[in-house]
Amino acid sequence: MRKAIGLAALLLAGPAGAEPFHHAYGEWREYNRDWLAACPDTIVEDAPDYAGYSCFASTGSAEVNDANLPAYKLTLIRNRLDGALDLAITVSPARGEYDPDRAIVLQFGGGAPLALRLGTALETRFGVTNQFFVLEPQRTVLIDAMKARASVTLSVPLKGQSRPVETWLSLQGVMASLDFMASYARRVAQY
Repeated sequence: MRKAIGLAALLLAGPAGAEPFHHAYGEWREYNRDWLAACPDTIVEDAPDYAGYSCFASTGSAEVNDANLPAYKLTLIRNRLDGALDLAITVSPARGEYDPDRAIVLQFGGGAPLALRLGTALETRFGVTNQFFVLEPQRTVLIDAMKARASVTLSVPLKGQSRPVETWLSLQGVMASLDFMASYARRVAQY
């Protein structure tokens, strides 16, 4: 009986998912605990935005919006052409929108909060108004912290609300998702 319980504990301790599979949407995917990583089958080198030439890994909030998608999301983006790593924060609650006059704050347990302001530490790209890309040097600091920690609290100020919305996000699966994106970045038909 003890051996059976010990074996069950070992099996449950392994990564959740962590087996690449080809999805019907035309991409390789892998579930890594609380993160989903994906690399499309094709690379569109002259695409008008990063979606055509990148791999992605995301985790989202338990809170969802009217489209039943996470209201708050962290996304790691690997450029398949040059290997660069990017980080974006998506803010799409059912009601309200980000207040750009106040900082988005990320708090890792035991560490100092990292405040990110639009224009100095965050920017929008490609005409998308609810996805905020983290600029250097904060990007490197955040990605390093994400690799080392199990979770982060994301605080997002919304227009017309005095207190920011606080969302807990899991970081379990970040390292495996980064490994997956590095491995599958060039697994496409044209290369």
